[in-house]
Amino acid sequence: MIKPSLAKGTRDFGPLEMKKRKFIFSTIENIFKLHGFECIETPAMENITTLTGKYGEEGDKLLFKILDSGDYWGNAEKSLLPNDIIDSHKLTPLIASKGLKYDLTVPFARFVSMHRNSITFPFKRYQMQPVWRADRPQKGRYREFWQCDADCIGSKDMSNEAELIVIFDSVFRALGIQSHQIHLNNRKILEGISTLLFPHVSFITFTTILDKYDKIGWEGISKEFGENGIGELELKGLSKFLVQEPLTEDLLNDWKAHLQSNPLAFMGLQEIEEVFNLIKTTKSCTQVVFDGTLARGLSYYTGCIFEVKIKESGLGSVAAGGRYDNLTEIFGLKDVSGVGISFGADRIFDYLENQNLYPKNIVESTKVLVCALDPESMPFAFELGMELRNNKIETVLYPGITKLKKQLDFANANQYKLVVLMGENERKENLYTLKNMETGTQTKANLQELIQSIQLS
Repeated sequence: MIKPSLAKGTRDFGPLEMKKRKFIFSTIENIFKLHGFECIETPAMENITTLTGKYGEEGDKLLFKILDSGDYWGNAEKSLLPNDIIDSHKLTPLIASKGLKYDLTVPFARFVSMHRNSITFPFKRYQMQPVWRADRPQKGRYREFWQCDADCIGSKDMSNEAELIVIFDSVFRALGIQSHQIHLNNRKILEGISTLLFPHVSFITFTTILDKYDKIGWEGISKEFGENGIGELELKGLSKFLVQEPLTEDLLNDWKAHLQSNPLAFMGLQEIEEVFNLIKTTKSCTQVVFDGTLARGLSYYTGCIFEVKIKESGLGSVAAGGRYDNLTEIFGLKDVSGVGISFGADRIFDYLENQNLYPKNIVESTKVLVCALDPESMPFAFELGMELRNNKIETVLYPGITKLKKQLDFANANQYKLVVLMGENERKENLYTLKNMETGTQTKANLQELIQSIQLS
């Protein structure tokens, strides 16, 4: 006998949890649709060549590889020389040519490149699917989780960034979350600062270390920068840029003065200013924070980058995204810039669950339970079930004949508010007994009266 267990970093969701998750998905999806995004799907697995080299060295380590079918070891041996030392980096491509997708953005870039002749640019798509990462499971971090993405590709206009910030704000407000903050930075600013202060360190190394700021703080990243040859004087120069302040006109003017002699960084600031000018007339602007510590570790970002955090949640970012200029070029489609965002549905689920923020109506059952009290009543109960369903009423027929108490206990356990009883008296009177499980009251009604009463409940 095998003891039932779950793979680490995964979890089951029962009916009640699924109602809550569907509330999250439908809320996000409705707002995506409101902004004109259209739905696509891509496979759970991609060719490993599609995935590797797109997320940086750290990201590549977290890819789940899928063993090839058949005699994968025999095929690998044919490619190895007799004196080869077996190295995982050499071996993996020989036995695993596919992997589970790490995110939805790289598969989307592959999709756009393959379907370039059948889509119209700019192309606005949304996608809601699970992704997988071989990460160490911990609070808010799973190995299988859902992302809800919206991207616009084929346009460099900064109105796209502004619209995505509005979507961030709209979604969290619709979910009943008011304590969210939208953190904003620009990779051009980071690259300009990095080139100025640390010309001997690669930009990927710089952003990979800076991306850990939230987890290990200034002391932690200072240590890692030091291990890469960066001294205290250079770190002091960096520290003045690592601010987190509400995005305002005064803040932008201060940063212009700091960055005017750094063309690349100044260009990034101008992009942020353009976004600010578009959103400052909306409520969203009050939630936007300029965050100099925000780096986004994924290597494909090139412009504005975003993260959404919920104050005092301890969950890290619950949504994120950014501008990528060269991602489709890897797949042979040049000069097609994109920008997108992704909601972490599982972290949002955990936060709403912990804070008990789900609307009451989504956890209440709308189903009606029909109970037959004797064998002769079962055909009538079965027919009634069909009539109620034909009137768009979710109906469950209790299967079989048993004591009424057991059937009512079943109704309570599943939070059915209404129960219809069908027994000998009901058959004789050609009426139905409708029991309200919350109040305990019972009324008798004919079919039309019954349907109307249920629909009004």
